[in-house]
Amino acid sequence: MRTKYYAYDRWVSLFIVTCETLITGGLFYLLFLTTEDTPWHKILQAPHLQVILTVMLCYFVSAMQAGVVLYRRKVYAYQILSKVLKSTICFGVLSGVVLELGRFMDAWSYFYLTFLGLLFISLSVFHILKVGNLRYVVLVGSSENNRELYYELTTQDWTGFRVKGYFDFEPNPKFPQECPYLGKPQDVKEYLEKNGNTHYLFCCLPSKEHVIIRSLINYCENHLVHFYSVPNIYNYLQNRVYFNMIGNVPFLSLRPEPLSRTGNKMLKRAFDIVFSLLFLCTLFPIILLIVTIITKLTMPGPVFFKQKRNGLNDKEFYCYKFRSMRVNTQADSLQATKDDPRKTRWGNIMRKTSIDELPQFINVLLGDMSVVGPRPHMLKHTEEYSELINKYMVRHFVKPGITGWSQVTGYRGETKELKDMEGRIRGDIWYIEHWSFGLDLFIIYKTVANAIHGEKNAY
Repeated sequence: MRTKYYAYDRWVSLFIVTCETLITGGLFYLLFLTTEDTPWHKILQAPHLQVILTVMLCYFVSAMQAGVVLYRRKVYAYQILSKVLKSTICFGVLSGVVLELGRFMDAWSYFYLTFLGLLFISLSVFHILKVGNLRYVVLVGSSENNRELYYELTTQDWTGFRVKGYFDFEPNPKFPQECPYLGKPQDVKEYLEKNGNTHYLFCCLPSKEHVIIRSLINYCENHLVHFYSVPNIYNYLQNRVYFNMIGNVPFLSLRPEPLSRTGNKMLKRAFDIVFSLLFLCTLFPIILLIVTIITKLTMPGPVFFKQKRNGLNDKEFYCYKFRSMRVNTQADSLQATKDDPRKTRWGNIMRKTSIDELPQFINVLLGDMSVVGPRPHMLKHTEEYSELINKYMVRHFVKPGITGWSQVTGYRGETKELKDMEGRIRGDIWYIEHWSFGLDLFIIYKTVANAIHGEKNAY
C-alpha cells in the first residue's frame, strides 16, 4: 500500500537522478576536453553535444529503472558502493548498445571504459557526501498523539529517526512495548544531560503542566535540542489538521481552504465575470435562438426552466436551465433517470451535450454560481443527503459551479445508490481543499472534451 510519503519519495528520487544525470554529462564533457589532443578524441563519430545528450538520456533511463534509495539517513558505505556499481553497470550496458548501434562512438574503447570508471568514483563520492546521520528522539507524554507520532517516526526507516523512549508520570500500557519508559517528565533534563546525542524532543503534556513544559523548552533551547509541542487533539479529532496564524494567535483548521483567501476569491470571481460575459455576448444568443425554435416546435411550455437550489452557505437561489423535459409536477423532487419518460428526444440531445446547462452562465454573472465548483443540488436532495452523508454540507463553503471536479471524474448524472452521492461529495471536498486557478482551467477543458465525445452518465 502506498503511504503518504510515496509522492515525497518519488520527487526526491527524481531530483537525485537528475543530479546524477548532470554529473554524468559534465564528466563526459570534461573527459572529452582533456583528451582533445590524444587519439581518444577521434573515437567520436557524431557531434560531441549529440553524444553527450545521448549518454545523459541513457543514464537517466537506467537510473530511474534501478531506483534510488541513497538519500536515506540510515545507509552504509558498502550499500552506497554496491548501488552505484549496479547503476553504473546497467548504464554502461545500455549506453554501449545505443552508442554502438547508433554509430555515435566506439563504446568499447579505453576512453569509454575510463569514463565509466571515473563515473563510478564520482557518483560514489556524491552519495557518500550527501548521506545524513541518524537523529535520536525522546517523547514526553504518552497520549494518543505521541503514540501515533512514534509509529510515524519508526515505520518509515529511511527518515533516520530513532526513538529512545518516552517520559510520563507513569508507564502507559497502551504505549508500544518496544519503546521503553524512561521516567517522569521531571527526569527529562537529567536524562538529556547524560545522553548528549538526543536531537529532538516531542512534548504532548497537557497545558496544566506549563511549568514543566517551560523548563523543558528553556533547557532544549540552551542545549541544542529541537523542542516540538504536539497538541492533544486525538480525543476529538482523528483527521489531519492544518496550522494557521491570525496575528500572533495560532489555530488549527480541519482542511486547507484556498478559496478563503481574498486574493483567490478575487481571481476566481474576475474569471467568472469575464468568462460568462464573453460567452453570453457571443455564442449564447445564437444557441438561445436555435434552442428556442426547436423547443417550441417539439414541446409546449417555456424555453427556460428554473429551480430553487442550495448555494454558498446553503443560501437558496434560482438555477436556470434550458427545459429538457415536458412540464411535470415532479421536477423539484425526482431526479432524471436514463430512460425518463418526461424527457423529449430534443431534451436528450441537450442533456447529452450539456447544452441545457448553458443558461447557468447567467447565474455566474449574477454571483450565485461559479464556472467551476460543486454542482448545486435540489432543496429536497440537500435536506435528505445532509442527514445521510457525513460532511455533506462542507460542499456549501464555496459557490456551486456549472461543472466540477466530481463531474469530470465520473460522478455526473443520476446517483442510483448512496455510495454514488458519497463519491460525489468526496470529490467536491477534494476540490475545495485543492483549489487552484490551474485546476479550474483543467476542469473546464475536461468538461468541453467530455461534451464533444459524449458522456454515458449525461442523461
